[in-house]
Amino acid sequence: MSAAPVPGATPPSDGERDSSDALEAATQATRGLQGLSAELTARVPQLLEAMRSVGTGLELHSTLDRICETAAELADARYAAIGVVSEDGEALSDFVFHGVDAETAELIGRLPDGHRGLLGALIHDPGPVRLANLADDPRSCGFPAHHPPMRTFLGVPIRVQGEIFGNLYLTEKHGGVEFNDYDLNMVRVLATEAGIAIGNARLYEAARQRERWIDGSVAVTTALLSGSDAEEALQVVAEQARHLSDSAAGIVLLPAEEGGMEIVAVSSDDPSQALGVIIPAESEIVAELLCGATVFVDDASTDPRILTDLARHYGPAMMLPLQSDGRVLGTLVTPRTRGARPFTDAERTLATQFASQAALALMMAEAQRDRERLAVYEDRDRIARDLHDLVIQRLFATGMMLESAQRRSVVPEVQVGIGMAVDELDVTIQEIRTAIFALQQGPAEAPSGLRTRVLREINMAAVPLGFKPTHHFAGAVDTLVGELTGKNLIAALREALSNAFRHAEAARIDVVVDANVTLPDGQRGVRLTVSDDGVGIAEGGRRSGLKNLKRRAESLGGDSWYGPGIGEDGGGTTVVWQAPH
Repeated sequence: MSAAPVPGATPPSDGERDSSDALEAATQATRGLQGLSAELTARVPQLLEAMRSVGTGLELHSTLDRICETAAELADARYAAIGVVSEDGEALSDFVFHGVDAETAELIGRLPDGHRGLLGALIHDPGPVRLANLADDPRSCGFPAHHPPMRTFLGVPIRVQGEIFGNLYLTEKHGGVEFNDYDLNMVRVLATEAGIAIGNARLYEAARQRERWIDGSVAVTTALLSGSDAEEALQVVAEQARHLSDSAAGIVLLPAEEGGMEIVAVSSDDPSQALGVIIPAESEIVAELLCGATVFVDDASTDPRILTDLARHYGPAMMLPLQSDGRVLGTLVTPRTRGARPFTDAERTLATQFASQAALALMMAEAQRDRERLAVYEDRDRIARDLHDLVIQRLFATGMMLESAQRRSVVPEVQVGIGMAVDELDVTIQEIRTAIFALQQGPAEAPSGLRTRVLREINMAAVPLGFKPTHHFAGAVDTLVGELTGKNLIAALREALSNAFRHAEAARIDVVVDANVTLPDGQRGVRLTVSDDGVGIAEGGRRSGLKNLKRRAESLGGDSWYGPGIGEDGGGTTVVWQAPH
């Protein structure tokens, strides 16, 4: 008789229900053993030991391996396997096996996917199955080449918190005999205990996964707010997203000026292939991304909405909006290789949260850079006013005093010398006025030519340096160098000049842009050389800036390195950056 429910009692939790299920199954198994031989009764301690073994450990895949091995020992079977049902309940997302060696498994090739055969039938109709001969079952579809022979079969479902997780399969009982009722009862007990162990392992894995994504978000926020430039900030987002989502690549796209979306940061085995590629506005998926929609693609290589050849290399993909406070900054894409497992619901949720956090960090970093840029512009305006109101006026007054002295002098040599000094003052006044114009010029007013942009960076660097670096151009810089390479060259120049100002203590800096170089692989390219006569690079000093230069060059198929400078006996540093046109 079953006991009546107690009024007001708290309903049992999922863990309590699983434990009671295990107890009931164990009770049935032991009842079936009453009055039997000592040999069968002796299997009860074996069952209890098997249950204890299954419950140890928290890593999910090792737990599944342990369940297979324990079930095979318990039922005296040669082979055991667990087919994990996918989230949509239509196929197998994983297949863990025991008893088949690695060499045979490699010869067999592809693992069962659950789309057909007996394993597929058990997905839609989970329940205990016991067969004397697999081949006699109408649902069986045979075995692939090199598969070991299997006749006897025992299968039981594994439930985790009341839901089907998968099925436990056992084949080939030793001695060629069939699996009996005692095997079935004890394996059912083991499957119930396995469900509890798998549930615990799942919770542990989910907690670890959330922890990794949180750590990744913290790393992105820290990197973005540490003063990195925009390109480096986006690269950090791409690298962290690739690592955390276990994807083949991490890609950041921003809206392109001519329409569509441009790939501006890539973390992959071959980033140069994708960097700078524009997904045209005609692509259906671009309209969704620009509106801030989250898009999940089952197979990028066959999706007709993606109008780019890059997609043929990838399978499942997440396209996540970098969106904060209603503003869409861009899109984060994390594709896996073709044939890879799809992203789970948990991975999709965590990746979406990561993208939102990254977008917020990007906006905060952008606001921080805007504040710093505003401070620089205000300082430049102050310097320009001081130069105009004080320095030029004093130079002009000094020139007038010299001209007056020249007129009063009766010595010809003195008159000539004073005249030369006045001419030099006039030239100096013109140069200062040019510097004032450069200081007052906003970024939107700068022409698009690479030569002009290089000169503008040099003029901007002259203010904190206290002197203007010399420069030299070789070749048709404006016409030969493409926009992508030019943009990265300017960023490299800015980095090199910034390093020279902060660390070199230099009195002289030479900048050379040569568009006529031939790279080691035979391609035509452009080379940027920034040399100084400063203190050089200290042993054990930070190399983050130099690493950024090298990474930027390598992403374009180029290279970057450093060597002795232009000071006495090679003092200082020379930084070289080069890339194809």
